[in-house]
Amino acid sequence: MTPPVSSMPSRTLGRSGIKVSEIGFGGWGIGKSMWGRTEDEESLRALRAAIEHGVDYFDTAAVYGHGHSERLIAAALRESGAKAVVGTKVPPKNMEWPAHQHTRLAHTFPADWVRSNAERSLRNLRRDAIDLLMFHVWNDRWLSDPLWPETLAVFSELRREGKVRFVGLSVNSDDPDSALGAVEAGVVDAVQVIFNLFDQRPLARLLPACRAKGVGVIVRCPFDEGGLTGQLTPDTRFTAEDFRGYYFGGDRLAETCRRASALKSLLVPAHAAGLAEAALRFCLSFRDVATVIPGMRTAEHAAANARAADGRLLPGDLLAELAAHAWNRNFYR
Repeated sequence: MTPPVSSMPSRTLGRSGIKVSEIGFGGWGIGKSMWGRTEDEESLRALRAAIEHGVDYFDTAAVYGHGHSERLIAAALRESGAKAVVGTKVPPKNMEWPAHQHTRLAHTFPADWVRSNAERSLRNLRRDAIDLLMFHVWNDRWLSDPLWPETLAVFSELRREGKVRFVGLSVNSDDPDSALGAVEAGVVDAVQVIFNLFDQRPLARLLPACRAKGVGVIVRCPFDEGGLTGQLTPDTRFTAEDFRGYYFGGDRLAETCRRASALKSLLVPAHAAGLAEAALRFCLSFRDVATVIPGMRTAEHAAANARAADGRLLPGDLLAELAAHAWNRNFYR
């Protein structure tokens, strides 16, 4: 593979000091699960294109195709010889998303479960150390669970052994405030949260808390599972394997398209070449955000997403206007 054709701007991931590309690679869609049919060669082309365009943060999880996404990322990085930061996630033992309020830590992240999953991800990623190991769900009540010291201790042990560099968590969908306790307690180095033109709630409390505590912010779902790409229409139909058939079920798709069209009229072409680019530019316009991780299932996606990291941030008066387009709803439920 040729070296990167461009140098993408980077930002520091909170107090970790790690530098990450402004656009990262979201690895759920290449895991062969829940996003319809994918072909590994096409996924590898997307990974190669991302590397060539300067992407150097790759985000994945053990449950994305039972490690398939991790293994594809490992193959692409090994083939290219590129240096990259990789984050992956430990799934809850009970495999429930989001974390229920009354679920005990023993049912989600007991110490032996955390260690065995970390070791498996290390093998899948073919790395000596995981740069960022995250809880894949979170509940602030676990901070007072009797098992918490044991679970926290295994993360500390993995760090001492050189197998994990930093610890993070993936914030529950539709509830950005559900991790405020963990951030304020200083137990994580980074959080991954849904933040986009529709869901702007992290601006109220989570992002300021992260700034105050030096916690890095990774933005997931900048396209609202496709609703902010400008590619969906009320007539779009999803394959049986694609979870978005449920996510955009009933009248949800038509309303999403209506709202997306209003955003497009405001943002394109004055501030971006297309709605997807505008959606990424919106997230990057907040300096508390270290990196944004859209899914990239094709080389064309990778190239288009990389173009958003050109330093052109949205002006403050426009961000204020966009606040009126916030749309709080939970389509995951």
